[in-house]
Amino acid sequence: MLTDTHCHLDLDKFDNDRAAVIQRAIDAGLTRILIPALTLGSSRAAVKLADSHPMLFTAIGVHPNDALKWNDETRHDLKQLAATSKKTVAIGEIGLDYYWNDAPHDVQQKVLKEQLAVAEELNLPVIIHLREKGDAEHGECASDLMKILEDWAIRSKSGKEAKGVLHSFSGSLETAQRAVDLGFYIGVTGPITYKNADKKRQIVASLPLDRLLIETDAPFLAPIPHRGKRNEPAFVSHIADKIAEIHSHTPQEAAMITTSNAGRLFSWGETV
Repeated sequence: MLTDTHCHLDLDKFDNDRAAVIQRAIDAGLTRILIPALTLGSSRAAVKLADSHPMLFTAIGVHPNDALKWNDETRHDLKQLAATSKKTVAIGEIGLDYYWNDAPHDVQQKVLKEQLAVAEELNLPVIIHLREKGDAEHGECASDLMKILEDWAIRSKSGKEAKGVLHSFSGSLETAQRAVDLGFYIGVTGPITYKNADKKRQIVASLPLDRLLIETDAPFLAPIPHRGKRNEPAFVSHIADKIAEIHSHTPQEAAMITTSNAGRLFSWGETV
């Protein structure tokens, strides 16, 4: 029993064999795939795709690299989309990205705060993107993000309940622990399997297994032994196996625990 809590299945890299990709995921033991959106347009596409299959769910939102496209109309349309979609279980992929700098930092921060407010209005968790300048482990991006999330958590009516996930986490242990203390999960992706990823494995080892989620981020970040190829949800088992090894559990136990974690966060009911 596995879940892929972050797969961009709506992207054109899957256009030629999307049905086969879903079937391979089922054959590999997956019961849930979550499709995060990047723009208002992809939010609509992700909702439509999620409606096409019982194992598919979606998050809707505007990625920080598209923050300049955010406005009051976008906010209204996202809220309407969430209100009418039974398969929308989160707001995301939202956050801060100081690597590409496609939008000024103050604009990214404003858009993030507004989308966090939308999530609270709709009582939905959030999927958070964090990428530092130069892919550093820690820096201004993490500092700005954590301040925003801590301020939001203080005001949140949900108290210590699960609030979201730091997606494909590549930051410091300190940042991860601060996020966990706020009620966030930490998303683990393919790089945990790479030969040079000892620091990432140390961080995963230092975090409780009941605060981890497994993600492919497909079609990106394929794990060993598929590195360099197009990633897909069926490959999530390699990430689960590595987490099991790090935490001295069986692969079945790691799969069960992380699937349960995802169910708590996204409230998507019984597995299919």
